[in-house]
Amino acid sequence: MRTRFAPSPSGDLHVGNLRTALYAWAWARHTGGQFVFRIEDTDRSRVTPEAIAAAADTLRWLGLDWDEGIEVGGDFGPYQQSERLPLYRSWVQRFLAAGNAYYCYCTQEELDAEREEQRQQGLPPGYSGRCRELASSQVSAFQKGGRLPVVRFRMPTGSTVVRDAIRGEVLFDHANVPDFVIMRANGYPLYNLAAAVDDSMMEITHIVRGDDLLASAPRQIAIFRAMGTAEADIPVYAHTPHVLESDGKPLSKGYGTSSVAWYRDHGYLPEAVVNYLALLGWSPGGDREDLTLAELVKLFDLERVGTTAGRLDPRKLDAINGHKIRALDPTDFVLRITPFLARAGLVTDTPTEEQAGVVAAAAPLIQERVVHLSEAAELLAFLLAPDRHFEVDPEAAARVLTEDAKAVLEAADAALRTLLVWEKDAIERVLRQALVDELGRRPKHAFGPVRVAATGRRVSPPLFESLALLGRDRTLSRIQQALDEHVGV
Repeated sequence: MRTRFAPSPSGDLHVGNLRTALYAWAWARHTGGQFVFRIEDTDRSRVTPEAIAAAADTLRWLGLDWDEGIEVGGDFGPYQQSERLPLYRSWVQRFLAAGNAYYCYCTQEELDAEREEQRQQGLPPGYSGRCRELASSQVSAFQKGGRLPVVRFRMPTGSTVVRDAIRGEVLFDHANVPDFVIMRANGYPLYNLAAAVDDSMMEITHIVRGDDLLASAPRQIAIFRAMGTAEADIPVYAHTPHVLESDGKPLSKGYGTSSVAWYRDHGYLPEAVVNYLALLGWSPGGDREDLTLAELVKLFDLERVGTTAGRLDPRKLDAINGHKIRALDPTDFVLRITPFLARAGLVTDTPTEEQAGVVAAAAPLIQERVVHLSEAAELLAFLLAPDRHFEVDPEAAARVLTEDAKAVLEAADAALRTLLVWEKDAIERVLRQALVDELGRRPKHAFGPVRVAATGRRVSPPLFESLALLGRDRTLSRIQQALDEHVGV
């Protein structure tokens, strides 16, 4: 089996694109075949080199390797359509010579008027074929008038049955498939021509793509046949259903919650994104929802992909992400959160030995608590940020560091100063004795002010472990700072 992913990247790839890529990749790997990554970039005004590089980086981030394509090469290259223009033009000339295509001199105004007339008569819109059989005198007149023709493919009479691995056989009557443009007047091919030529020349066996492209299948099959492709060698299609926003609307464009780059930047694991996308239209059977890439490859079958549009469910993705974060090896978890700490300016891009030691010691305190890797920066800022930058969150101060907290902080300060050994168990013992047993405060009211004073937040890693890592001097200094600057002020 040979599958492909062929985006036209003009920005961040969205989850619909990547689910298609995932299914194509998984089918190739499941069958022991090849996965091809090529770029459709004949529209150079939209597709940029930066977007192409970003698309490749996104595939690598998700763990989707490719056997042939951009950056790796292969026997059927080049793998960017802008580098294959002579090939498309050659096939257009063959189609013209064989009568499978013809020059069309219609202006946009004439085509618009034709569609309006069809609309008024209640007819389906489509090209009437007015240039199919032009006399030489008509062609000469158009040429003298300076009209530049496009090339249209001549759809044969009859019908086409599209073999679809997801939807079964889909019948198209050619009466509803008008002749279509395959090359612009400037010599650049359109999608139906370029995609069909590439799929044929690259020996693609299964075309996995969105169901918005189902209507183009009979056109591309007609091109395959005009190229001389045997019926048995025409690719099998697999048109996947739409992915919609959580509110049922179409996916938004650009950077946002439909963009894979957004999930990467906000601390989602690639394993979680892959797991979630796999289940967004496909099921391994039963209630199973926790999958690795290797397990997906073993279980995947195109025929188990549904036909109902999937909706993004942020809560489900968060649940999968949190589960996979908790399952990480602690050393791996440190590696995963370090870029987010660096981005927040808490450690250097290559952490110093001291920074690495603090992160390694603190990471176990938060691994069970975070849903997104990006949360690590906020939770560990109290440890990693320089003291001169330490601030207590104003909302936390207003709610917790009230006049009533003064006795708690003073008792905590006095108790902690008695410690000869600064470690978690000793810290917990003296604080419980001083604040719970002697002051008679319930744990929530006893430890809340200490937490806010030491970490600056109402939510933090476990308190006693945090104080142990923060150290004696910094802890006592922050408690005194809270007394001076917040309590009773």
